[in-house]
Amino acid sequence: MILVRWRMRSATFFLDGAFRRGSAFSKLVLIFAASGGALVAYADARTDPATEPSQAAPKKKVVVLGTGWAGTTFVRNVDSSLYDVQVISPRNYFAFTPLLPSVTCGTVEPRSIVEPIRKIIRKKGGEIKFWEAECFNIDPDNKKVHCRTNTGTNLERNGEFLVDYDYLVIAVGARVNTFNTPGVVQHCHFLKEVEDAQKIRKSVIDSFERAILPDLDEEERKRTLHFVIVGGGPTGVEFAAELHDFISEDLAKLYPTVCNLVKISVIEHGGHILTMFDKRISKFAEEKFRRDGIELRTGYRVVKVSDNTITMEDKLHVESSVSYGMAVWSAGVGARPIILDFMKQIAQGNRRALATDEWLRVRECDGVYAIGDCATMSQRKVMEDILEIFKFADKDNSGTLTVKEINDALEDICIRYPQVELYLKSNQMSNIVDLIKASKGDVRKESVELDIEEFKNALADVDSEVKNLPATAQVAAQQGNYLASCFNRMKHCDKKPEGPLRIRELGRHRFRPFRYKHLGQFAPLGGEQTAAQLPGDWISIGHSSQWLWYSVYASKQVSWRTRALVISDWTRRFIHGRDSSCI
Repeated sequence: MILVRWRMRSATFFLDGAFRRGSAFSKLVLIFAASGGALVAYADARTDPATEPSQAAPKKKVVVLGTGWAGTTFVRNVDSSLYDVQVISPRNYFAFTPLLPSVTCGTVEPRSIVEPIRKIIRKKGGEIKFWEAECFNIDPDNKKVHCRTNTGTNLERNGEFLVDYDYLVIAVGARVNTFNTPGVVQHCHFLKEVEDAQKIRKSVIDSFERAILPDLDEEERKRTLHFVIVGGGPTGVEFAAELHDFISEDLAKLYPTVCNLVKISVIEHGGHILTMFDKRISKFAEEKFRRDGIELRTGYRVVKVSDNTITMEDKLHVESSVSYGMAVWSAGVGARPIILDFMKQIAQGNRRALATDEWLRVRECDGVYAIGDCATMSQRKVMEDILEIFKFADKDNSGTLTVKEINDALEDICIRYPQVELYLKSNQMSNIVDLIKASKGDVRKESVELDIEEFKNALADVDSEVKNLPATAQVAAQQGNYLASCFNRMKHCDKKPEGPLRIRELGRHRFRPFRYKHLGQFAPLGGEQTAAQLPGDWISIGHSSQWLWYSVYASKQVSWRTRALVISDWTRRFIHGRDSSCI
């Protein structure tokens, strides 16, 4: 009996304490079992609304269009625990495009340069959604994108669906620019996708098979084996070099009776090939191509392409024609139809690519970003903001600037307008004092003052350093990485901005603006020789650069699987060559 009383008192104390603490129990049933001295309490735990924990705010939805260099790099680096990330692309894999020319000739297999996008997503924990579809319209006013898949999914069975967004990252890349040249689309190969490389590879073999048929005369065989590359940029030059090696090292053994009829020609509108490289590399490439028997036609513009003839004109507008068997068009990139339509919607219809600011935001579009080949970053000019910059540096509002005042504001000015620092470096100027000396004369004391006109004169030429970024994988990857970093720190930077002081307004920018860091570029020239242009004006040409190129490209592969496949392909290539099994 004493034990029963103790248990009941303990239960009474517990229940009394629970109610005094404002427990949320709304129903209570007590069952006593006298024989055993036990007590059972049942509570219906209907929670009081005032005591319910607040639900977590829904994640902001980030929609990414594209799985190229820019889009995939963004997806790989964005913190998907902070956002509802959704990826839309007609291509369900990422392709390592710098190696596409190697795929055309069997040096590298297609499987070695692709990585399924779903595998990349799975490595991030599966929080990212992917839809294999193409976006055909962007509605920035209602924050929706219109998409279409090849398989009908709605009631109309047309495969169209809508996706809304809070933030939109446009990374759809670019298409080949034909400059509306007649016949290019119908008769030329392109080299933008893995499928393009496979078609070229098949076409090369078909050309040789056709050339050895018994009923062809020699002129027709020569025409069939004339390979023309339009465009003397990195892609065109690398493909020409790969094709030359493929023919001389492998196909000559398989088709010995016609290998002496092969001709490779490169047509370039400019005066030289590889004009984006150092002149030393351009000169070396031209000399090597001539030694290898590759014909260079510089200063020519293609005006028409038929099924077996290419018509071009020189700078004097004199036309000439050449017959060909296979042509590859690699003469630049242009905007995709979706980008052209979107630019018309937002009053950018006269541009070649989407214009963004230095934070990669599409101008006049809330929550829309554009990265990679589909966009171009518009750097603000110093002379456009010269009055605001002057007022920003004039802390005492005296109407004049001392050298000390300019130096105090120089860091923020250089972050916001990087052309100032580039101009100082390109003119061997160590600081702003040297710049003022060049415009005003000898300046030694920090008390020397400049009025607005003298300040304008000192900075008059700095905007000459503003240049558009090239449409390369390197730029796209850096932009994707930068934007992902901004998204990951967005909440933190809303409270503690990390960017430079605003020139035209009060406060700071949330982030530092995007700055491209050039890490060098390579141009494989065939014969196990590569030209490399690296930071610091370092030029390397030869066999050592070839191995440097191999190691850099292998290290940039998305996964260890693709790295291993690429290395395996290269090893097979050096040991066994390109035999019929890899053609």
